Amino acid sequence: MSDFEPRTLRGFRDYLPDVMVPREAMLQTVATVFRSFGFQPIATPALEYTGVLLGKYGDEGDKLLYRFRDNGDRDVSLRYDLTVPLARVIAQHGAAIARPFKRFQMAPVWRAENPARGRFREFMQCDVDIVGAEGLLADFECIQVGAAVLRALGVERFVLRINDRRILDGLMRRLGITEPSQQTDVLRIVDKLPKIGWDAMMAELRAKVALPDQGEAALRRFLEGGLAALDESVVDLSVAQPGIDSLNQLLAYAEALGIRGYLDVDLSIARGLDYYTSTIYETFLLDLPTLGSVMSGGRYDKLLGMFTGESIPAVGISLGVDRLLAGLTELGLVPAGAGAPDVFLVIVEAAETAYALGVARDLRAAGLTVQTSLEPGAKMGKQFKLAARTGATAAVVIGSTEAATGSLTVKLLATGEQTSLRVDEIPARVKPA
Repeated sequence: MSDFEPRTLRGFRDYLPDVMVPREAMLQTVATVFRSFGFQPIATPALEYTGVLLGKYGDEGDKLLYRFRDNGDRDVSLRYDLTVPLARVIAQHGAAIARPFKRFQMAPVWRAENPARGRFREFMQCDVDIVGAEGLLADFECIQVGAAVLRALGVERFVLRINDRRILDGLMRRLGITEPSQQTDVLRIVDKLPKIGWDAMMAELRAKVALPDQGEAALRRFLEGGLAALDESVVDLSVAQPGIDSLNQLLAYAEALGIRGYLDVDLSIARGLDYYTSTIYETFLLDLPTLGSVMSGGRYDKLLGMFTGESIPAVGISLGVDRLLAGLTELGLVPAGAGAPDVFLVIVEAAETAYALGVARDLRAAGLTVQTSLEPGAKMGKQFKLAARTGATAAVVIGSTEAATGSLTVKLLATGEQTSLRVDEIPARVKPA
């Protein structure tokens, strides 16, 4: 016997059926929404050359790479997200890909960060991206997709908080913060405002940068006044105005489509990754304010150029599967008993096994999920206990009488109600329309 205790690494987890069944159902719903907007699936490797990933996420992101040398002494890393691998795909296969290219991908990613509620070191992402479209309609389509996904999953109380990095750049210019590393520090700290509050944010900010006279007052007006307060006293409009115009246009599109109530301009949203260039967004479930963002993204027009040497516009949105599933579970939007079979076949007499298998085949063809007893002829009490443990809706009893007459005993396990039905009558009884 091994002395090693079977356990998972911290920040990793096993997914047993009670989690995997609703998880797969959620992913199927998400993929259906993605396809309804014309996005097509792709897949990329879990491992990339470290040079592909390094320097694309900023210093903090680079520190979270799972990086090692493989058996061929190559410097490799597990993918941190799905966006940079997409950029590599476009650079490598761009000649064969028509643009605009609308892709989605669902795959695990790895980050060596501190685990928290709904956050793991290995987790699934679902991304949609549009490559090669400059216009604002591409940004709005990603926002539409995000809203459509949550509504398809039964969530109505959520908010997409949107901002534009050009507005933040205008703030940096007005505050006189021109050093890129300091700009990055400011944006990361400002992005924490909803989580830590004004006082804690300012304490952290003062420790990193020296704001000019009236700088703190200007920053407060910027963060609390909204779009209407953005004038030359707060931002450099020569830099910020295109971002202001874009946000107003996005809000107008949302109004026209009836989803304006899901959008909120939040000038503190900065997105930690360095590659965003204009529109950015974070999505929060209103009934779980401490859960964190369940979906985020934005426009990253310069990232692909780091691989291709040409300017290629791109925009996307990414869904955090595990965090969203944790939220759906807390909200009661994951049905109890998900994945349980509709029918459990109790085979009273082993001689009728072949007949029972035919019944199972016919019920599956009619759209039911069916689990068959693997111990035909075992005591009925034992088989009924197993049926109850599976969570099946109904038990169908098959013995010599049932096989001879074609009239099967059907017992609804929740109520104990019992009746005799032909095979073709069972689906309507078990799953009424």
